[in-house]
Amino acid sequence: MTRIKAFLVAVLIVLLLLPLGCKKKAAQGPLTGVKVAMIIAAKDFRDEELLRPKEVLEAQGIKVLVVSTTKGEALGMLGAKIKPDLLLSELRVDDYAAIIFVGGVGASQYWDDPLAHKICHEALEKGKILGAICIAPVTLANAGVLSGKRATVFPTEAEKLKEKGAIYTGAKVERDGNLITASGPEAAEDFGKAILQALSSSTNTR
Repeated sequence: MTRIKAFLVAVLIVLLLLPLGCKKKAAQGPLTGVKVAMIIAAKDFRDEELLRPKEVLEAQGIKVLVVSTTKGEALGMLGAKIKPDLLLSELRVDDYAAIIFVGGVGASQYWDDPLAHKICHEALEKGKILGAICIAPVTLANAGVLSGKRATVFPTEAEKLKEKGAIYTGAKVERDGNLITASGPEAAEDFGKAILQALSSSTNTR
């Protein structure tokens, strides 16, 4: 009877320690602790363009914070409801390895936003990854950071990029140095993977 009790106690200890071991293993990766900011419109951001890249990044231990012009509930075009972590005005570029602008029809709110443009310039000046998907690359173009750079965008907005000097490629995902752009929701997962690859090779991850 004593042996059975000892065995049961040993099994219980193993079961209690197992979750701790799993947590420790999950926290080990080269990108654990790296922070990425994903900027969404307060209304009508594109759900997949936020959620799929976010999932890809978080699977590698990256901490993704959602940024918007509201701390209330932001609503996606397909019904996703997200409570942003911080306001655009609270965003400190220094704290993040990548700044990503999410698309959706609501993303046009940032096209001519001086603060969004300032963030774009600061991100590149500080060696951060700067990304945008769907119609959001127009924000980057209007900020003047795509001039002479290869970039893509949702096809309806291609001329807006060209007018600002971008080399429009029409690719699903395009990378030129620290700039990563993507064409739309169908490219969301590949966009996330491209950001992940860029972060993996970046010397600015923290």
